[in-house]
Amino acid sequence: MKGSGIWLAALSCALLALSAYAQTASTQEAQRTVEVKGTVFDSHDAAVVGAKVIFESNGERHEATTDSGGGFGFELPRGTYEVAAGADGFCAFHRSQFRVEPGIAAQSFNINLRIGAIADVLIPIKGGNYIAEGMAVDAAGQPCGLNPPATPSVENVSLQRGHARRSGATTTPSGRVLNVSTQPAAIVWVDEVRRGTTDAGGKLQLKLTPGRHTLRVRANGFAERTLALLPTQRGAFSVVLTKTNDGAELAFQQAEDARDKGNAQQAVELYRQALKLRPHFAAAHLGLARALESGEDFDGALEEVRAARSERPVYAEASAVEGRLLRSQADTDGALAAYQRALREARGFQPEAYTGMGIVYEDKGRYEEAVASFRKAIAQLSDTEPVLYELLGRDLEKLERWKEAVAAYEKYLALAPTGAHASAINSIIDQLRKQAAEAEQQQTPPD
Repeated sequence: MKGSGIWLAALSCALLALSAYAQTASTQEAQRTVEVKGTVFDSHDAAVVGAKVIFESNGERHEATTDSGGGFGFELPRGTYEVAAGADGFCAFHRSQFRVEPGIAAQSFNINLRIGAIADVLIPIKGGNYIAEGMAVDAAGQPCGLNPPATPSVENVSLQRGHARRSGATTTPSGRVLNVSTQPAAIVWVDEVRRGTTDAGGKLQLKLTPGRHTLRVRANGFAERTLALLPTQRGAFSVVLTKTNDGAELAFQQAEDARDKGNAQQAVELYRQALKLRPHFAAAHLGLARALESGEDFDGALEEVRAARSERPVYAEASAVEGRLLRSQADTDGALAAYQRALREARGFQPEAYTGMGIVYEDKGRYEEAVASFRKAIAQLSDTEPVLYELLGRDLEKLERWKEAVAAYEKYLALAPTGAHASAINSIIDQLRKQAAEAEQQQTPPD
């Protein structure tokens, strides 16, 4: 019995020691931190430099500002966090219930910001509600619910018919003037329509229609930047770009440059390099699709479009490219469905989709619908693409609307007086005027 008492006492001591060890281990585990790192991107997968990122749990706040590659990092204790992020010109981001788990060496958390009104800082306030200075926030933590719709460029119309103008200042019928100042040779988009390239001094003059617009600027070697332009914005407008060492972004920029210069094979290799460095890169998948399309690898291009849409489910530009690829495979019904989806995703502002629909309707002999689609594309592009007037004029000819066809062709010549088709169009105009005169004579009743 005495031996049994000693054994029981020893076991009791062991259990107490184990309990104390377990409590110590639990305390140490609770105090152990986990590395949480990520990147803040805009809606085009470009890194957002200088964005403010906040992780907050039980009143304890951790803040960081993104670096030249859009990156941020924290050492966080285990727990459940409210996450917020914001940057000038973007909607605020808010996510609840992000768990930092123990026993994991590192956790990744990337953030995408939507373009919005001007905001300086994102401020989390007690109770999990978030506000951004200078703008209202909805219940989901997303301010500026009415974003300018993101829309793609019509640059690839040149793959179908002729060559569209891509650089230099452009004009619109009326509106305000914006004098952009940024890096030399920077590409500038307004509402996702490519509007030109800055000169050697980094200058480009834009004429904008009234209302809100979205400005995007990219220069090789710099982080791309997207800004919201308020209706009152006019005159001098400086866009400061920050140098980047993000390998994926640099490879993507080189790929875009190669594709722009017509070197599709080099572009394919560079897009794949960018995707190897950043697999979840929707814009690189779509750029690769465009490059593969140039080499007539339509199946491969469609795979990349699907990859882009898996990364960004609502992606109007990807839907428009899908439409063009399906048309190339003679699937006109599928092409129309893809273009219509692009219009829904872009809330109706999608000139590339309207252009593609016009071409499909023309192929089907539905010339009235083709004319209507081309006119919508022209209106959305603010008279910047002469090739659309050539397409419009051709369909008006088929409808025997001679005077309207002449007006469309004259507009082409006004925009591209030395264009590749200028000489032929001058001859067509002369012939159409004769046909219009003959039609009028036939309609004039005899005396």
